[in-house]
Amino acid sequence: MTAAPAVPSERQAGPSILEVVDLHVRYGGSHVLQGVSLGVPATGVTALLGRNGVGKTTTLKAILGLAPRHGSVRLGGIDLTTWSTARVVREGVGYVPEDREVFGGLTVEENLRLVGGDVGVSAPIVHELFPDLVARRNQKAGTLSGGQQQMVSLARVLLRENKLLLVDEPTKGLAPKLVTEVADVLARVARHTPILLVEQNLPLVRRIADTVIVLDAGKVVHRGTAAALLADAVLTRELLGVSMRREAPSADPANAPSRTNGGERRE
Repeated sequence: MTAAPAVPSERQAGPSILEVVDLHVRYGGSHVLQGVSLGVPATGVTALLGRNGVGKTTTLKAILGLAPRHGSVRLGGIDLTTWSTARVVREGVGYVPEDREVFGGLTVEENLRLVGGDVGVSAPIVHELFPDLVARRNQKAGTLSGGQQQMVSLARVLLRENKLLLVDEPTKGLAPKLVTEVADVLARVARHTPILLVEQNLPLVRRIADTVIVLDAGKVVHRGTAAALLADAVLTRELLGVSMRREAPSADPANAPSRTNGGERRE
């Protein structure tokens, strides 16, 4: 019988768990990633932001070995650059893809048993974080809502022991209530497992992310705290092309956010 992990205790802050240096990806004649370098702290959520088509999903796939890569990828000091995807996953990198990739013809239970062996829905972490899946254990995954399928995808990856989670747009297309539920799960998971999160929902990023990294045209153009970036409406629009409403704007110029505090811009 395969044992599934319960939610472990919180880790202490430490050095970066993931270090990516000068990462390049080419598809045919397209140079998609052009020397991406980034670090993911050993705790919390790091959000990877940017407009559509700038290389966010490609970055996650390159870390996993799902894209042809050149550069350096290190997890906890171990060089993964030449490893196969299967070996990277066995080393402790979990991946939740943008399109969820649940098996629609299988039940919720069967989807989870593909990873959790004899445990599946009975795993403590499923009962703790995904109680709705317990009630739907015998339902075909293809008949679930998009939000419920996202929960299956998250639960499936959490049945493994992970050193790092790569999560690609988990709230895309979800209703606001389900966005909140997904955010709650990610925030709880991030207490003990660091997450590199690709997400377009900036209110969610502001709520759960500690650090942000912004890509543009396959390069890192900004890194800093989520709070500092999203408090700066001008910089947010410049980097991401969207507006971020402030919840409590200050009339005192001394309290206005700095364009440099909490973040580093790279031209």
